Amino acid sequence: MSVPPAASATLAGRYEALQARITGAGGQGVTVIAVTKALGAWAVDAAAACGIGDIGENYAQECVAKVAEAAAAPMPRVHFVGRLQRNKVRMLAGCVDVWQTVDRVELAREIGRRAPGADVMIQVNISHEETKAGCAPADTESLASATYDAGLSLVGLMGIGPLGPPEEARAGFRQLRRLVDSLGLRHCSMGMTDDLEVAVAEGATMVRVGRSLFGARPRQGLRGVAQYDAPPGDR
Repeated sequence: MSVPPAASATLAGRYEALQARITGAGGQGVTVIAVTKALGAWAVDAAAACGIGDIGENYAQECVAKVAEAAAAPMPRVHFVGRLQRNKVRMLAGCVDVWQTVDRVELAREIGRRAPGADVMIQVNISHEETKAGCAPADTESLASATYDAGLSLVGLMGIGPLGPPEEARAGFRQLRRLVDSLGLRHCSMGMTDDLEVAVAEGATMVRVGRSLFGARPRQGLRGVAQYDAPPGDR
């Protein structure tokens, strides 16, 4: 779809400001993953037009529909960053380039069956909160072995900081970076809009950002259905 110039200009300005935040935190070569959940395909096209090469999706049905509708050429790499049920893997196999939320052996095996050789990341529960997905830090090495056994390409680890002041995420981010290094992996995906400076300072190679780029999302609506079908000013 065609993205109005005003929407592209707004996103470009926000992307520039985001890059300045990353640079100010000491980051170099950090990949920005534009999280487009609850937004229409216009967000993918606008991100691509601004030079953003990676997008993040949280919900399987929305991801499939959005990738099919997006007109961006080339299409940004699609990272699945939401909690993933095993029965959704088949649906996503043709859409996802990087599976960031592998948190159990059964899921790794299913991805291996449906998307042999796929790039995956292990999600580690670095906040130690029961409501957050992810394997226990102590189980990371054994799960890494299982991803290799499943024929997958393990490219890094992913973690989500706790709710609260950004500084409270530092210990978990530091732990995740140490795990990445101990396993000899390339990528450390951590940090979002509110805590990305802490994440970058602790060694993030990827940050997953939605609100800083696209603004606040709708509070209501069905999960898995894009709520903002058009850019701001075009609705």
